[in-house]
Amino acid sequence: MLTPRLPIGFCLLSLLSLPSLARSQDSLDYGDLVRRMTDLTTPAVLPAVGETGKQWSSYDRASQYDAATGEYIRWDANGDGNGVIRTENDQVVMAEMQGPGCIWRIWSADAKQGHVKIYLDDQAEPVIDQPFADYFDGKHQPFDYPALSYNLNEDGCSGQNLYMPIPYQKSCKIVADKGWGRYFEFNYMTYPEGTKLPTFSSALVAKYDKQLRAVNTYLTNDLGTDPAGKRDGEKTLMKSIHVDAGESVLVADLKGPQAISAIRVKANFTDRQDEIAATRNLALQITWDGDAKPAVWCPLGDFFGTAPGVNHYKSLLTGMSEDGWYSLRYMPFGKSAIVELVNDGKQAREIEFQITHAPLDRPFEGLAHFHCKWHRDLSPMPQDRWLDWEMLNTKGRGRFCGVMLHVWNPRGGWWGEGDEKLYVDGEKFPSTFGTGSEDYFGYAWCNPNLFQKPYHCQTMDQKNKGHQSVLRWHLVDNIPFQKSFESYIEKYFKNDNGTLYALTTQWYLAPGGIDHYDPIPAEQRDGYYAKRDPVYAGIRVQNEPNGSLDEQTMGQYNTSKWKNNRQLWWTGAKPGDKLHLAMPVMSAGNYEVVVQLTKAIDYGIVQLYVDDNKAGEPIDLFNDGVVSTGLISLGTFNLTEGQHTLAVEIVGANPKAQKGYMFGIDRIDVKPMK
Repeated sequence: MLTPRLPIGFCLLSLLSLPSLARSQDSLDYGDLVRRMTDLTTPAVLPAVGETGKQWSSYDRASQYDAATGEYIRWDANGDGNGVIRTENDQVVMAEMQGPGCIWRIWSADAKQGHVKIYLDDQAEPVIDQPFADYFDGKHQPFDYPALSYNLNEDGCSGQNLYMPIPYQKSCKIVADKGWGRYFEFNYMTYPEGTKLPTFSSALVAKYDKQLRAVNTYLTNDLGTDPAGKRDGEKTLMKSIHVDAGESVLVADLKGPQAISAIRVKANFTDRQDEIAATRNLALQITWDGDAKPAVWCPLGDFFGTAPGVNHYKSLLTGMSEDGWYSLRYMPFGKSAIVELVNDGKQAREIEFQITHAPLDRPFEGLAHFHCKWHRDLSPMPQDRWLDWEMLNTKGRGRFCGVMLHVWNPRGGWWGEGDEKLYVDGEKFPSTFGTGSEDYFGYAWCNPNLFQKPYHCQTMDQKNKGHQSVLRWHLVDNIPFQKSFESYIEKYFKNDNGTLYALTTQWYLAPGGIDHYDPIPAEQRDGYYAKRDPVYAGIRVQNEPNGSLDEQTMGQYNTSKWKNNRQLWWTGAKPGDKLHLAMPVMSAGNYEVVVQLTKAIDYGIVQLYVDDNKAGEPIDLFNDGVVSTGLISLGTFNLTEGQHTLAVEIVGANPKAQKGYMFGIDRIDVKPMK
């Protein structure tokens, strides 16, 4: 059977636990806020009117909503490193909030020595005034807690994170001196008017140092155990499940009012391929309080936070290890919980379940049901929002609690340039607007190395080519909503380029809310990823050249025009390297071959070939600035019906060029001659 939970010492438990779900939010001391960092029950409490979660970030301010036309302008603007509210004297204003509120998360990709200053509650002097880099090294007071303040460079990855409550009663203003770095995100919660909160200070941190150290210890050493310890009246159902192919089996039928506080699973597979197939073809399904459809429906592996297959990691809420898999999401219900395992695969499976549940310590009224759904591609967006890919769209009252994103990226190169955008209660412009996909998941610079932290992880990566799996679970930084919630992440590369997304999204929703996500057929869950020639900017690549390939957005360079503002971008090559590009011909005949390339300071000199025939003289792509070459005719060629090749060979670089030997192309036109 499954390995039982590790016990938590009484001292640590007493410092981490909340006394009751029913505790009033009218007054929160700093100890209450610290406890929320490991309190898994609070997100299940429906948000009060006036409770909101938002983000200030350095997103590109060129992205705007035109209320007069109802259209989104420059929605793909991508200069996300230096956006600010305004400049005052020699400082930039990063964030401004009205309280009562609390900053829960600070992130940067490139924090440096310029000071970032936080002013609270109209005080003349900042409560924090130190180099931005010192926020994230776990060594400098008041942030000297390594599990809360960390630079992922130390884990071989990139990105800097601080998860630590910074409360204020009336106001918060954050400014930065020159040299602070690039890219920032500040996630904060605003509480209902009248809520009493302390004002953050070094003295306040010193007063609660013991409690902060306990949280730091738990997040460092005890992930995978329930931070609440054993709850009053707790029971654990242990059950070995046999489920035949094409069948579903009842795992548990629990009577309320109760809450499931942990689901643990253990399974064995014959090999990696069997493991990948099983974790997608098996699905966990949970129905609350006699509802007509399940609130939880998710492939079994994805439910535990990673894909494809079993990838060992630990976060605060989910994980997989040799001892089994765990989910510690708190799931209350009023009358009943029906837990089922569905097998849409072609062979029988044996799975061990361990479900921990306990009575509620307050009435179910005022609590929410836990929802978890898996999906791939949903309805397309309007043209002005073409790159927004839906993560969650729901109606009712509740809290958004994060996602796990599985990416299949056979073409290689960076897949996730896009920002997250979260809309609350019918907003037209998102109150959370991010700076990049990896930034949302807490790392940076498309670094493919794995990392595992309490609230966010990269659990699977094949060097940004093949499978990637990233997660971010919102606990203290959950997003409350009263009427509706929509979330999107930008997906620059369309499915016909081979890059495919699959998402597990988690949220809490009041009974009667709208969850429109239905089970996905097995044939769309497993095996949809396959090797294929990758496509960049509509151009199919036939070989695997030295260096890296990517699709680059060119809209920021307005001196010339590129087709669809995109190009295939080849970097990291050297003289002698070749790139083969597909050039399909519908019928035999004479054709003029026309290309449009890019010039820049670090681009090379290239020789082009149509099949094995040299096409013109070498082309020097050096220019002091990024421009398009315009259309270049390579000559006329007699071509047979079928697939042909435009080959690109790096042959050198202009003496004035930076020797990057880069190459960019945004169109190949094959024009029939009359």
